[in-house]
Amino acid sequence: MGITMPPPMDRPASDMPGTASAEPPELTELITQLDQDRAWLLEQIDRGRWSDLRLDLAALERELGQLLAKASERLDPTT
Repeated sequence: MGITMPPPMDRPASDMPGTASAEPPELTELITQLDQDRAWLLEQIDRGRWSDLRLDLAALERELGQLLAKASERLDPTT
């Protein structure tokens, strides 16, 4: 019952982060996709998008980066 926001006009819906695929991705693929989404979010923040939410989104991006780094380390402790 949540509100769904339309995709930004400069990016097609099929290219949006979090778009579901037909098969569940492997864990490493999921981490890679989430890291790409994190990088996209950072790029959007740097471009000035959502300026009223900048501080909260930047904090979210940092926390997501730390979480993904920890998850990657647990999957491959040699990295």
